[in-house]
Amino acid sequence: MQKLMRNHLLKYLGIGICLIFSGKSFSQSTQTLDNIALFLNDAAMYSDKYVTPATDAAVYQSSSGWMSSPKKRKLFAVTLGVYGNAFFVPNSDRSFEIKNSDFSFFTIQNANGETVSPATVPTALGSETQYLLVGQLDASNQIKMLAPNGVNQESIIYPYLQGSISLWKGIELVGKFSSKVQLKRGDYQVYGFGIKHNISQYVSSLTKHKINIAALLALSKEDISFDFLDTYTSFGNLGINRITGKVNTIQFQVSASKEWKKFELMLSSITNKSDIKYYLTGERGQIEDVIPVQQTLNNKLMDIYKTKVNSIWEISGRYQFSKFYVQSSIAFGKFVNTNLSVQYEF
Repeated sequence: MQKLMRNHLLKYLGIGICLIFSGKSFSQSTQTLDNIALFLNDAAMYSDKYVTPATDAAVYQSSSGWMSSPKKRKLFAVTLGVYGNAFFVPNSDRSFEIKNSDFSFFTIQNANGETVSPATVPTALGSETQYLLVGQLDASNQIKMLAPNGVNQESIIYPYLQGSISLWKGIELVGKFSSKVQLKRGDYQVYGFGIKHNISQYVSSLTKHKINIAALLALSKEDISFDFLDTYTSFGNLGINRITGKVNTIQFQVSASKEWKKFELMLSSITNKSDIKYYLTGERGQIEDVIPVQQTLNNKLMDIYKTKVNSIWEISGRYQFSKFYVQSSIAFGKFVNTNLSVQYEF
């Protein structure tokens, strides 16, 4: 049923654009209708290659720093911290290669208007590009757009707040929140909550030797947006100049630590599952007065929704100064993510 609805939307979109651009009867606009369908397929394909590395990275950024310590705290102890997260963008995820044979509608041109294939273009995590995507709706209407640029940053750094409160039987509630952080040509936000339970309290020999073990279950949401295809036609803007990835992550973590006076060393194993969805969220295009281009493309983007499972290791060191703590951690797997925080325990 959902696929049938998308096909109907695509049909009506094509009919509308045919009538607008060509002024011909529907029976005379079959080729334009076919070209619109090809344009939608290309846009969805390019969206996937462009934004997926960024949503994969967002999962790593949200996974770090959830557990400041696995040890059991006193009842109703409260910890508040200011965190700084730094994600280092690997070279392999800053660009991808694309050929004209990958497209059904577009061809790739350089700044001089020459057809190029293959071309190395940036992902959302990459740098800038000078390539154009060019396609022909019909004999008199051409779509020409600059391939989208990336954030052009070797590292993505953002601050956030995290707090926790300990409850009965070694249970602790944790929450994190970041305001919307502005990136070059984009923005990022993460928030979520978790519940931790101390396990080592049940084994007296572990607590005697200041060895702490705990498990944590957390839910988080990551929203990441980038400038996308700024497209103009003879009818006006199509409203696809912004793409957003929304990531819902469930995380299970087991951590163990050893204390030496005021220093604590912690090792964590993290497994998470992320549901990733994509939306065009740019300003409303002028064409929306006649036909719902953005809505139709968003329905098409449902084809590239995905679920991913990640296994991550994290090493962390924490040092106490009176009621203050300084903590640094590094998470690694497919990516490397670092985290530095200053915490205060009430």
